[in-house]
Amino acid sequence: MKRILGIDYGDVRTGIALSDPTLTVASALKAIKAYGIDSLISQIIEKAIEHDVGLFVVGDPINMNGSIGQRSEKVREFAKILQEKSGISVVTVDERMTTMEAHRYLNVSNTRGKKRKDAVDSLSAEIILQTYLDSPACKKSAT
Repeated sequence: MKRILGIDYGDVRTGIALSDPTLTVASALKAIKAYGIDSLISQIIEKAIEHDVGLFVVGDPINMNGSIGQRSEKVREFAKILQEKSGISVVTVDERMTTMEAHRYLNVSNTRGKKRKDAVDSLSAEIILQTYLDSPACKKSAT
């Protein structure tokens, strides 16, 4: 069974997380700093090949009222390009509140400074991926 790569797409840093082989647990991998979408997508594809990834899960920042805003449109365009360039399927999941949840966790663990900036994006990706792994959609796609 191929692994799943979770992505928290950002303008400056993009967090990525990887599932375990059983598609049960998500683990933060890293935050990628890329200048330009082509560089970012190349680095993500490189990680996907390295870890035998069969699906990308991208967090979609839907507005709190459920509407699709400018940021969500940008993420959806990124997801479309990623799928076209990689040949790997992409699903988007509602990521409302994941960054706040990541900040809460980092407060509890007393993570500060530069380490916190890098950690928040990969931790957000981990939360996005874990949400998907725990969902009925994942269980359905795995069978």
